[in-house]
Amino acid sequence: MHGALIDRSLLAAFRWQSRHTMRLREQDEVALPSPPRTGSASLYLHVPFCEVLCPFCSFHRVQYREGLARQYFAALRKELGRYHAEGYVFTGVYVGGGTPTVAPDELIETLALIRQLFPLVKDISVETNPHDLRDGLLAQLAAVGVNRLSVGVQSFDDALLKEMERYEKYGSAARIIEHLEEAAGHFRTLNVDMIYNLPHQSRASLEHDLEVLLGLEANQVSLYPLMTSKITTSKMSQTMGLPKQGAVRDQFDLILSRLRPAFTPQSGWCFSRGGGAIDEYIVEAEDYVGLGSGAFSYLDGTMYATTFSIQSYIDRVNRGLSAITGRRPLSTAEQMKQTFLMRLFGLSLDKVWARQRHGDGFERALWPTIKAFKALGAITEDEQALRLTDEGMYFWVLMMSAFFESVNTFREQMRGRIKAELDDLSDLQHAEATPPAEPNH
Repeated sequence: MHGALIDRSLLAAFRWQSRHTMRLREQDEVALPSPPRTGSASLYLHVPFCEVLCPFCSFHRVQYREGLARQYFAALRKELGRYHAEGYVFTGVYVGGGTPTVAPDELIETLALIRQLFPLVKDISVETNPHDLRDGLLAQLAAVGVNRLSVGVQSFDDALLKEMERYEKYGSAARIIEHLEEAAGHFRTLNVDMIYNLPHQSRASLEHDLEVLLGLEANQVSLYPLMTSKITTSKMSQTMGLPKQGAVRDQFDLILSRLRPAFTPQSGWCFSRGGGAIDEYIVEAEDYVGLGSGAFSYLDGTMYATTFSIQSYIDRVNRGLSAITGRRPLSTAEQMKQTFLMRLFGLSLDKVWARQRHGDGFERALWPTIKAFKALGAITEDEQALRLTDEGMYFWVLMMSAFFESVNTFREQMRGRIKAELDDLSDLQHAEATPPAEPNH
């Protein structure tokens, strides 16, 4: 009971803080930000197209249409050229979605352009699904410099895959495992994305997922607690059902106990074995730029968001305008809290680095927070760094979940304003998928 009370209190406080952070002010015209003072940034590209729209997904995504996707990728490449002309230097790339590999030739062309424009890029991560793990595409991705492939699997339980409406499209758990084994060895990091605290997911089902992961050749796994929003919760209640309240702690403890020592935590929900793993940009990057419709950036203490309208995104880029339509400068205190959250989610916060970024007052300003988490057994401290304990990892999973739920709420608000566009895409996809009626004789 005491632990549950701490969890609820922590979540309530952090939900309020993160919702406040995500109140970006909408503007019709926002100029491209100047390159960050640090001199370089990580790059995130958003590809919002999916062949299957999973009912639990809160990301900005739409049904795939080839013609629209080709226009979108062309605009994305124009936007890359503009950032290059502005003097941006990118050192790492993360391509998410949606399903970036839904239009493989467009993706390959875009990644080749990135390598040409930004030669300092060392790491390229791409998200995909089990259906796209084909030898030809895997070889193309590796040849263009992709060294981390992240495969959205979610579960190895066939019943849960059917509830998530993924079984028919991506195959059974056995078929998914075959695809993953075929992909092993193509990339420095093969990551498997999984979700826990799914509706109807039993402890035995989660244990089975973990046993399968241990037997795979994949050298990285990411396990996220199910993160929802109001709209996805409504959809799930009609299809999948709703997750259990208060079950995350036991499931997180099970994940830690089963994956260790084969896998080593890299963040609160990312685990690797054998070294050489690449984590997500949002944890490691001081500054990052998000390009594409519905992407977020964080540069020199300011949050930015691009338009969620795909048609507007294409039009703005083609007219030479910035795609950014929302921004919010964070106060000094908010920037420090952002650093505290994100860096410690990667398990440690280098104190010298933090002082260089925020000044000598960093630890003094956050001392009440640091002291509180020490009292909870979440943080230890030495001369070099603040570090998370296992208890701290669990708390940070809760807080990061709350942060992304606030991001999802913002996404819902923005997508609600383009409902007619999304409805048109959905109606057209339905018409394309429905065979013509038989003629009357």
